[in-house]
Amino acid sequence: MSALPAPERTFGMRRETLGMWLGVLGVAFFAVTLPMTRMATGTQAAPQLSPWFVTFGRAALAGALSILFLLATRAPRLERHQLKPLGMAVLGNAIGYPLLLGYALRVVTASHAAVVTALLPLATAAIAAWVLHQRARLGFWVCAVVGSLLVVAFSLLRAYQQGHGFGFEWADLLLVGAVLAASVGYIYGAQVTPELGAERVICWVCVIALPVTLPGAWLTWPQHAVAFSAWVGLVYVGVFSMWIGFFAWYRGLAMGGALRVSQTQLLQPFLSILAAVPLLGEPLDVVTLGFALAVVATVLIGKKLSQGPR
Repeated sequence: MSALPAPERTFGMRRETLGMWLGVLGVAFFAVTLPMTRMATGTQAAPQLSPWFVTFGRAALAGALSILFLLATRAPRLERHQLKPLGMAVLGNAIGYPLLLGYALRVVTASHAAVVTALLPLATAAIAAWVLHQRARLGFWVCAVVGSLLVVAFSLLRAYQQGHGFGFEWADLLLVGAVLAASVGYIYGAQVTPELGAERVICWVCVIALPVTLPGAWLTWPQHAVAFSAWVGLVYVGVFSMWIGFFAWYRGLAMGGALRVSQTQLLQPFLSILAAVPLLGEPLDVVTLGFALAVVATVLIGKKLSQGPR
């Protein structure tokens, strides 16, 4: 097979680079979800909004915004072949992931959960290779595994530093299910992005989920006074985490390749920690920065090795 002409090759490289940056932007939006969710739900000592209300409420808010967006842009009706991937994205991103995560967090700590959910990038890449038939060199998979192990090691270290420890719990199965659900949602959403566009994909996902999320939000509406900061947290996770963030994320997966762009998720735990410094007043240490730099290195190296064999 002959090589592509220089202009086409350059355009392809620029498109992949833009896809990577859009993926990073999406991950940055998602990373702030953790401290904002903490603001929304509060703590056991000072509870605010119910975690169930946050789960349903954010999706319902995104669904309402999605209806306005689809009407304003005069979105065409969905084709029959688009229903399956959108339905899978609903099950994975709008319902499966938050519900399984919510159940698991009733049993294990957030630090414990971070250890398992840190495997999301590797799971997304694996499902991309399976569902979308994307191929990569062995070096890419080595970088993906090394990066995931770095994130797991970092999460373990932080858990031990905080005195939580780490041991297998039945809730770990729920966390693994949450990881798989999110990965499936990401990949199937990216599958129809070239046809619908990133914005319409997440909008249709949120609208299709409304028959579940709207009644759920109504039934779990808070019955007590809630701090203003908690509502700010809910608005953020509804507008940015569940909606605008996916605009960048789905488009990045489609432009840069789901297998490659998925590895930017390795940055998410560290971006969450950085966001927690100004929002929650949590400290930032040298160990965190060291692990973050190591993970960035695996992502960059993995990107260079991601081109499949020809």
